[in-house]
Amino acid sequence: MAEGTDEDGNGSRDRSSSDEAALSARLGSLDRRLSDIRGSRKIETDQPGAGGGDGAASASAMALGFRLSSELIAGVAVGALIGWGFDRLLSTSPFGLIVFVLVGFVAGVVNVIRSAGVAPDGSDR
Repeated sequence: MAEGTDEDGNGSRDRSSSDEAALSARLGSLDRRLSDIRGSRKIETDQPGAGGGDGAASASAMALGFRLSSELIAGVAVGALIGWGFDRLLSTSPFGLIVFVLVGFVAGVVNVIRSAGVAPDGSDR
């Protein structure tokens, strides 16, 4: 015989409907508890002046990260181009490229530090 059936054949149907009712009651209870927890967290985290929330903060942080990484990459790329140009012009094979890539790296790091607000930008002198 099939599993879960009694001799009269109605046992599994009664058992499954009672299981579904118990599961539905547990699901409703879980939904109420989650709603209560979400409501209490929203009340705790809502502070005046907090601003746009997590989405805006992560977007702003991502924008800042892209800006800082592009500052560093741009410094190295410009240094490499200038070094390559000097090497082509003066026929000093790898030395101009090496020196100007290092100078570009230093310039990129200085730009990142200025953009991040760690160091003053030097315009107030």
